[in-house]
Amino acid sequence: MVEEKEEFEMGLPNGVGEQMLAHAFEKFDIKLEQTEFGPKIIGEYDELVKAKEFLENAIRERLKELERD
Repeated sequence: MVEEKEEFEMGLPNGVGEQMLAHAFEKFDIKLEQTEFGPKIIGEYDELVKAKEFLENAIRERLKELERD
């Protein structure tokens, strides 16, 4: 018997670029869904938490780069 894992949804934080999102898809078992309220990523809870941390760190790094310019 195959156990189905529960999937969750998470809205994307503001500032997520296409490249950041592409890297998140490579690193984590998540998928993208377009909704009437905007894009959401879907996956198991643990994967979403890791993806969120990854995206937040990527945004912070991008902001640091922009501050130096």
